[in-house]
Amino acid sequence: MKIVVLDALTLGLDIDLSQFIKYGELEIYSTTNKEEVNTRIADAEIIVTNKVIIGRSELLQAPKLKLICVAATGFNIIDLEAAREKSIVVSNVKNYSTDSVAQHTFSLILALQNSLYEYITDVRDGAWSKSPIFTMLNHSFDDIAGKKLGIIGYGTIGKKVESIAVAFGMQVLIGKRPGINYGNENRIEFEVLLKESDIITIHTPLSENTKNLFTHSEFKKMKKSAILINVARGGIVNEEDLAQALSNGIIRAAAIDVCEQEPIAKNNQLLSLKNVLITPHIAWASLNSRIKLLNGIEKNIKSFISGNIKDINLAV
Repeated sequence: MKIVVLDALTLGLDIDLSQFIKYGELEIYSTTNKEEVNTRIADAEIIVTNKVIIGRSELLQAPKLKLICVAATGFNIIDLEAAREKSIVVSNVKNYSTDSVAQHTFSLILALQNSLYEYITDVRDGAWSKSPIFTMLNHSFDDIAGKKLGIIGYGTIGKKVESIAVAFGMQVLIGKRPGINYGNENRIEFEVLLKESDIITIHTPLSENTKNLFTHSEFKKMKKSAILINVARGGIVNEEDLAQALSNGIIRAAAIDVCEQEPIAKNNQLLSLKNVLITPHIAWASLNSRIKLLNGIEKNIKSFISGNIKDINLAV
């Protein structure tokens, strides 16, 4: 079979894709823009895509296509209805990045809580060298033990974050999303979580229910000393309102790994603020995480070729 990888660069330069060679002819592209998709998938039987959109029009140009391997958990880049009509199997990979995302979440929490960036900057700028004493206490910081961590999104990642928080001695609050009936689950109301949490971390998918979940109204209900962490999806937090909240001291700080527009626009007002840390959508992407992802893709390809459809992680 001909296997085409459309955006290998999204998987990292330190990743070897040669494990797919044993399943057929392998064609690898670092990136693929919209104008290049149709030509590159025209005679493909299997395609691997992370963020390259495969819609109805693209599927019509790929008569040999049998399997789409999404190199992610989310599969919103694929027109699933059109794929079903053409009997094309769509697979994804789940839970490969749980440890990586949880680790990055606490990297951001600790960096903000410990004023880590500020202290490192002071040392590099020579401030410590000029200190009259052995230590510097230019920036206040405190333990996270005893602090209340509010978690929005209590799936695999949310539960992993909870276990780490407990190990740090934090109190964990699991919040209800507005508009969802949770029955008898042990969760607190969203409004209560906003008011009581010292740190809030987001681990829920972007949907109509979660879009703009955090706006000016929510920030005003949070503690002025609160920290917001978003490693989920950019649209969950209204960036303009977040910038205003940070600029006006409505909340103390934030750290985000995701933005409404990615890569981030160079004129995004968050870039000019000192009380926000921004990382370039890397929470999911530890080396171990990406190796797990590739192994998951290989498993789906191997299962498909051998006819074991039940062993494929189907996206639908």
